[in-house]
Amino acid sequence: MTVDSQRSSTSEQRSGRALLEKLPWWLLIIVGIILYMVVRVLVDPTYARIFKTILQGLGMTLQVTVISFIFALVLGMVLGLGRISKNFILRNLAITYIEFIRGVPILVLIFSISFAVVPALSSLLGFSGNNVSMVTRAIIALVLIYAAYIAEIFRAGIESIGRGQMEAARSLGMSHVSAMRHIILPQAIRNVLPALGNDLIALLKDTSLVSVLGVREITQVARLSVSSTFLYDQTYFTLTLFYLTMTLILSLMLQWLQRRVRQE
Repeated sequence: MTVDSQRSSTSEQRSGRALLEKLPWWLLIIVGIILYMVVRVLVDPTYARIFKTILQGLGMTLQVTVISFIFALVLGMVLGLGRISKNFILRNLAITYIEFIRGVPILVLIFSISFAVVPALSSLLGFSGNNVSMVTRAIIALVLIYAAYIAEIFRAGIESIGRGQMEAARSLGMSHVSAMRHIILPQAIRNVLPALGNDLIALLKDTSLVSVLGVREITQVARLSVSSTFLYDQTYFTLTLFYLTMTLILSLMLQWLQRRVRQE
C-alpha cells in the first residue's frame, strides 16, 4: 500500500468517525424508545386501551399549559421590569414576590394558592370561592408561580443589553419607556428565547402536579385508571410515552424557532 493510499484510508476513517460523532445519538435513542412504546400500543390491546383512556386528558393538559404560559409571560415581563426599576417601592415589591415564590416548593404553592389565596381573593371581590373551578385555580397557581421564574429570565435578558443602547436612544429624544419598548425589549426577548423555551417545557411537565387538585389532565386520568385496573406498569409506561413525546416535539420546535431567529 502506497503512502497516498494510506493517507486516503486514514482520512476516510477520520471523516467517518467525525460523522458518527455528529449524529444526534440522544435523539435517536429517545425516538427509539418512543417507537418501541408506539408499537406496544399498536399490537397490545391492553396498552391500546390505556392509551385511549389517557388520551382523554391530553386536551386539558395542553389547555392548562398554553393559558398558564401566556399569562405567566405577561406577568413575568411586568415583574422583570419592576425588578430593575429605579423606583424603590416597585423594585422591592418585585424582588420580594420573586424571592418568596422561588423559595417555596411548587406543590406547596399550588395548595396554598388554590385553597387559601383564591378563596380569599374571591371573598374580597364579593363572590364565593366555591364558584371557582379547580381548573381555574390550577391555572392561577401556575401563572403566579412561573411568572416569578420568567421575571428573572427577562431581567437577565434586559441587563445583557449594553447600557450604551439606552443612552443612545435617550440622546435621540426617546423616552425611557419608548426606548425600552422599541430598542431594549426586542433584543432581550431574542436573547432569552432558549430560557423561555426551557420554562415552557418545564411548565408542561409541571401540569402533572395539578392532578392533586383533581384536574383531569393526563396524570390524573392515568391515576384514576390505575385505581380501577391495577395495571401499574402499562399505565405509567404509557403516561411516560405521552410526556416524552410532547416534550421532545416541543424541544425540537423550539430549536427550529431559535435557528430561524438567529438567521434573521
